[in-house]
Amino acid sequence: MTVPSRAARLLESEPLMAHLATSVDGRPHVAPVWYRYADGIVEIVTTGRKLANIRENPQVALSVQKDEAGRTEWMVTLLGTATVVDDAAETAAARRRINEKYDADAEAYADNTLVRIDIGSASYETY
Repeated sequence: MTVPSRAARLLESEPLMAHLATSVDGRPHVAPVWYRYADGIVEIVTTGRKLANIRENPQVALSVQKDEAGRTEWMVTLLGTATVVDDAAETAAARRRINEKYDADAEAYADNTLVRIDIGSASYETY
């Protein structure tokens, strides 16, 4: 699925927190994550419950929103299929790309695993 160009520009624009939603056995789990969007793919590095849930059910949602003084400027919601990439070199490269976006230490979250999310649908709103 092609993400609308305006939504893609918003996703790429600045280092905002995203909220990743997973669900296993009818129990939703939502958690904040850093992300990188490029060419219709979202990359995150994660561990723990989020990673376990993705391994069991790869259908995920991701929501990103920009606010200013409590007022929403824009929001993007993505639905997609996640793939766990159990490759140390690919994970390290993705972690560097993501940490660069957030101006974080390149080795931050060194124990996390790469997850790529192929976008199935996207919606966005600007205010």
